[in-house]
Amino acid sequence: MTTGYQIKEQDALYYLTLQVVDWVDVFTRQCYRDIVVDSLNYCQLNKNLQVFAFVIMSNHVHLNANSGTSELSATLRDFKKFTSKAILQQVTEGIESRREWMLNRFEFAASRHGRNDHYQL
Repeated sequence: MTTGYQIKEQDALYYLTLQVVDWVDVFTRQCYRDIVVDSLNYCQLNKNLQVFAFVIMSNHVHLNANSGTSELSATLRDFKKFTSKAILQQVTEGIESRREWMLNRFEFAASRHGRNDHYQL
């Protein structure tokens, strides 16, 4: 059973919202916003993601996007997987005053989510 909206038409234009669990303010730091922008750029160049507009808020991202390869779901899956791993790596290895609290929130969210073993971003 799904917990959100489904992308039915893989080549259509969608307004997407990608939210951080528990509305944790991850994107208040530039280093995390840079990860999102770098990931979007990579998907545009290598996965044919077409981004028409985006905005990074403190705890979520809005996108107007579609896929030139009619694989929007797969592209978004890869984008979110890579981006979340990169952000978690930055949280654990970088200078982050909220590290323990953030990892605790992400670990708790993963414990309530069947597919994740350790952290849910």
